[in-house]
Amino acid sequence: MLEFKNVFKSFHNESETIDVLKNISFRIETGEFVAIIGPSGSGKSTLLGVAAGLDKPDTGIVSLDGVNITAENESNLADLRADRIGFIFQNFQLLPGLNAIENVGIPLYLKSSLTEAEILKKSEKILESVSMSHRATHFPKQLSGGEEQRIAIARSFVNDPKIIFADEPTANLDFKNSKTVLDLLLYRNKEQGTTLVVVTHDPDVAKLADRVLEMKDGEIISDSRNKKKIPSAQSKKVTAKKTTKQKKTNSRLKQASR
Repeated sequence: MLEFKNVFKSFHNESETIDVLKNISFRIETGEFVAIIGPSGSGKSTLLGVAAGLDKPDTGIVSLDGVNITAENESNLADLRADRIGFIFQNFQLLPGLNAIENVGIPLYLKSSLTEAEILKKSEKILESVSMSHRATHFPKQLSGGEEQRIAIARSFVNDPKIIFADEPTANLDFKNSKTVLDLLLYRNKEQGTTLVVVTHDPDVAKLADRVLEMKDGEIISDSRNKKKIPSAQSKKVTAKKTTKQKKTNSRLKQASR
């Protein structure tokens, strides 16, 4: 569970103060898929960074699974991210001097009791799950944009996080690669119950979410749930009546044919 309570965040330069987040409050339940939308400069990426403990708010509280991450020091935050959080950056953030399998294993190297052989084995398995095992020894400059994003996704999966933050995960990808990326994220969310928080400009991505937070000028201006096609009580009654009627008809037909 992720919760923001009255969070403010500003950036300062020599001539002005820019209020990026203004009194942000919301709660995301475990297993939800939430899309954050809004125009460029509305504070979406800053909110995501604060949520993951990559940045601190000026005031307010951010808690993850009951832990007040705004009160934790950087060492504890690093441990928290290694244990519970996966983060997918818009520009991938792969280290150029490491090959694909080494980039995937970074979270495990940072905090893990696993041996190097065990880390490589787990990283290889995750690479296989995103159909990138054939690129394990390739360096970022040898990969396409879609391949880099899949490596970045594999890295976010490797520590089995409880929550994944994704900043514009399909922004630089073509339709085919975008679909691949979304399928991977949705599988993690729906089949494994991982909470998913995605910043996006893509309305097709937002439509897939359970819930949509819309931001403008540093504020959340709407919080809505996407409609799911769940049969109403009335429609269930109608279906039940039709089923009963059909059974009676079938019974009469059987008797008549004897």
